Amino acid sequence: MTLHPADPLFLSALAAQLPENTLSEADPRFLQEPRGRFTLPSGALARPRSVEEVSTIITACAKAHVGVVPFGGGTGLVGGQVAPTGPAPLILSLERMNAIRAVYASENVLVAEAGAILTDVQAAANEQDRLFPLSLASEGSARIGGNLSTNAGGLNVLRYGNTRDLCLGLEAVLPTGEIWHGLSRLRKDNTGYDLKNLLIGAEGTLGVITAASLKLFARPAASGTAVMVVKDPSAALSLLSLARDQIGESISAFELIHRQGLEFLSETLPDVRQPFQEMPEWMVLIDVGVSQGGDPAKALESLFMAGHAAGWVVDGLIAQNETQRAEFWSVREHIPEANKRIGSISSHDISIPLGEIADFITEGKDMVAQMGPFRVNCFGHLGDGNLHFNVFAPKGQSRDEYRHMRDEVQRGVHDLVKTYQGSFSAEHGIGRLKVNDLARYADPVKLSAMRAIKSALDPRGIMNPGAVLD
Repeated sequence: MTLHPADPLFLSALAAQLPENTLSEADPRFLQEPRGRFTLPSGALARPRSVEEVSTIITACAKAHVGVVPFGGGTGLVGGQVAPTGPAPLILSLERMNAIRAVYASENVLVAEAGAILTDVQAAANEQDRLFPLSLASEGSARIGGNLSTNAGGLNVLRYGNTRDLCLGLEAVLPTGEIWHGLSRLRKDNTGYDLKNLLIGAEGTLGVITAASLKLFARPAASGTAVMVVKDPSAALSLLSLARDQIGESISAFELIHRQGLEFLSETLPDVRQPFQEMPEWMVLIDVGVSQGGDPAKALESLFMAGHAAGWVVDGLIAQNETQRAEFWSVREHIPEANKRIGSISSHDISIPLGEIADFITEGKDMVAQMGPFRVNCFGHLGDGNLHFNVFAPKGQSRDEYRHMRDEVQRGVHDLVKTYQGSFSAEHGIGRLKVNDLARYADPVKLSAMRAIKSALDPRGIMNPGAVLD
């Protein structure tokens, strides 16, 4: 169905139905995404204050066949928040809907509006001596509605799961403008189709999430962090299996780091203190959180001793205080920024079955080496199989010299991921950047079902047009 632009006539009619200053011209932060691949010269912006106002906006857009692009914190990396082609859409920001509506500490439930910044959700939980475990590099600006819409992952998926696993219920406005009041606090509700999990991860293509009931957890009584030098990714996987046997569900994070990432840090962010004087080829960052009476340092020491005896671990350090713990984590958290400063030819957010990761890394590096004298920085959340396999120009050369090879490199990596029965999008989503990849790699039956769902819920195609499905 043909979409119409959000032109002055439409905006004037819509403004008459809304409180003053709800509509405006969008400022630059709403017109581009962080990597600069998708931009708009200008656009109309709606900033509602309530779910009823969101309903009014969506109803009007549905009647006028005007596209709507939901905008969270703007931190997404696949262009889901910017529509550079087609009739000018209405940009919908929920930044004014940022309240923590309620905290039910005894139930381990928090209800937040979609515009709440992730760090504010974490702080509200902390005030009740509870933990909301979703943790991302962009948590100071990412909003919980965007986290849900993209099913964000982050650092603690190994223990707590993706954002989908942290949600009990939603309030949302469907493409008709109808409000779905689904803010359940129930852990069990087996009453038909799960609309909540349909909207989570849909990237705003099936409706607008306006609020969510979120799971909270007991805060660990004590936490510990260690960095351990491992012989290779295979040894890291063996150590992960051993850690699960010895430490169990207390493992919060198990991150794989390659020497290339450490070299990038040394080159671009020399003030980031690295744990070892001599950079290891491979190391892992392990974080544990234990209940009352547990001793995280003792658990990590036992793991190191067993890993060393098995020949998997070469060296290691256990954080002796919070300052050192923060320094260890600072290394991992600054690697993406170092990558950005170096400038990749092609970046890949992939997931591979755990048992295949070591072989994939070896084969992937060999394949890239056959394409050119490239550097590969492979790092990521080993505990849940999510790797960031990023390809860079040779030292001393610019990525611009190899920009023409981006598609070839990306196709090669993603084709290899497919042969390993992995995913080309582990935690960033599809957005507009990976629409063609979805069409190429997704199961045809899945794609057909997705299109049927989209047509049923959004027959006019107004919700985030061009995202996920072309």
